[in-house]
Amino acid sequence: MKKSILAVLALIAVVALAYGLWLWGFCRFYVPPNHLAVITAKAGQPLADGQILAEPGQKGIQALVLGEGRHFRNPVMFDWEILPLTQIEVGQVGVVTSKVGANLPEGEFLAEPGQRGIWRGALGPGKYRLNPYGYKVDIVDVTGIPIGYAGVITSLSGTQAPAGTFAQPGQKGIREDILQPGLYYINPKEYKVDVLEIGLNQVSLLGRDGGEVITKQLIQAPAASANVVMENLAGRTLERQQVKRREYIAESSQLRARAAPAAMPTPRQQEARDLARMPASLRQQDSMASLGLAEFIEFPSRDGFQIHMDMTVEFELPPKDIAGIFRRFGDLPAVVDKIILPQITSVSRNKGSEYGAKDFIVGAGREKFQDDMTATLAETLGQRAIVVHNALIRHVEVPIEILDPIQQASIAIEQDLTNKELQNTARKQAELNTELSLIEQAKEQVAQETSKLKAEIKAEQERDVARLQAQALRQEADIARQTAAQRADIRRKLATAEAQALEMVEGERAQGWELKAATFKDPLAFALRQLALGLRDDLEVHIIHAGEGTLWTDLQNARLSDLGGAGALQRKAPAK
Repeated sequence: MKKSILAVLALIAVVALAYGLWLWGFCRFYVPPNHLAVITAKAGQPLADGQILAEPGQKGIQALVLGEGRHFRNPVMFDWEILPLTQIEVGQVGVVTSKVGANLPEGEFLAEPGQRGIWRGALGPGKYRLNPYGYKVDIVDVTGIPIGYAGVITSLSGTQAPAGTFAQPGQKGIREDILQPGLYYINPKEYKVDVLEIGLNQVSLLGRDGGEVITKQLIQAPAASANVVMENLAGRTLERQQVKRREYIAESSQLRARAAPAAMPTPRQQEARDLARMPASLRQQDSMASLGLAEFIEFPSRDGFQIHMDMTVEFELPPKDIAGIFRRFGDLPAVVDKIILPQITSVSRNKGSEYGAKDFIVGAGREKFQDDMTATLAETLGQRAIVVHNALIRHVEVPIEILDPIQQASIAIEQDLTNKELQNTARKQAELNTELSLIEQAKEQVAQETSKLKAEIKAEQERDVARLQAQALRQEADIARQTAAQRADIRRKLATAEAQALEMVEGERAQGWELKAATFKDPLAFALRQLALGLRDDLEVHIIHAGEGTLWTDLQNARLSDLGGAGALQRKAPAK
């Protein structure tokens, strides 16, 4: 019994070990970071008609993908493929085209999740595990609106908006709301955004060579952004918009060329035709700030002469009206082509016919014509929400038969004025020389007066110094005299004080002696007492007894030792 159990356990261990080796050695695979695994089932139910991705239990490419990490699949039943996942960077959006799902309704081309077609929503920055066999992701730049521009939105899906109106939510057409400067993560398949300048733009008609539109990029460069990504994306948005503008101008030039009779093209017209034949990749690299036109100003004057001129019109598209302008006329080149240029040529012909050719050369006629043009264009284009600031005239070309006499007359007038000015200059030069001589005399006079004033000032300074020194010496003597008087007075007062003090001290002392003498009532006794008090403490008194001789005789023969030995009497003076 025990042997059977051990045999079964050994068999189980061998099977488990074999299964582990099979699972780890043959079924294991690893999905690295930023990748996914697409699994294909080799067995199962067949796919339905039109089905691309298989569900669990069906044979084929599985809809569910595996993410990063370690996975185990039986290589007999499954195959796997490691592919990069969809990664969208900052400043990009992903447009998803689904190959699986339900069919779209009739007339609709944008799909919702679960439907087949282009998804309505766009994928923002991030990582997405979408099965590449069922979904296609096109990564494009976000819509960047630079500073000084506005984005006009055109909805590409929905029911068509009524003619002459803005599109509402769910309708197809141009919307009234505009995009302010910034980055917008929108689906370019759902919305088309056209970038238009809000601010000053120029239309320049350059005589017979046609004209050009100068956008605000040359007049005022966009402000540098601290966000490099936004700055680059906005620049690419402008480039794409500029390509569309050049294509429009090229197509318009071709239409005019086919409609107009054959003639030698001007340099500007030839440039427009060359631009039309240029590949789009090269047109995109051209200048973004200047758009060539094939229009020029030419009109007859009041006296029948043909006038050519250069004109620059400065205009502005207000932000609040820019969507309506775009809906009615189109982008900036279309606005210029359909509205501004016809008005310029029409107004210039109407106004120019009121002036003679001479008015465009001399006098105030040219300035008046310019003011009339500005006022009329501002009024006419203002009715279409286009603001005109100035209409500037330059390089007026007048026929030589009228220009030459006017120039000769003007030259004669200018020569006469020049001669008069030369005479005035000579007279002024003589007056200037006279004035210069007077100035030199005045300079000499001023120099002499300056020397005199300097000497007077120096003498006054020296006199003042001497006076100050004398005053100082006198004050010093007065101070010395006052000091000596003070010292003498101090000495006198000190001597007087000492005498008075001595008098008082000695008087008091004498009065004390009188009081002491009065106390003894005997002057001799008081004198003896004072004598005794005045003796020294160590005073010795020797008494010598005289014999029959005289005192001097005895003192002469006596010795000091004898005096002491002879019974001399010693006494000390009494203490004081």
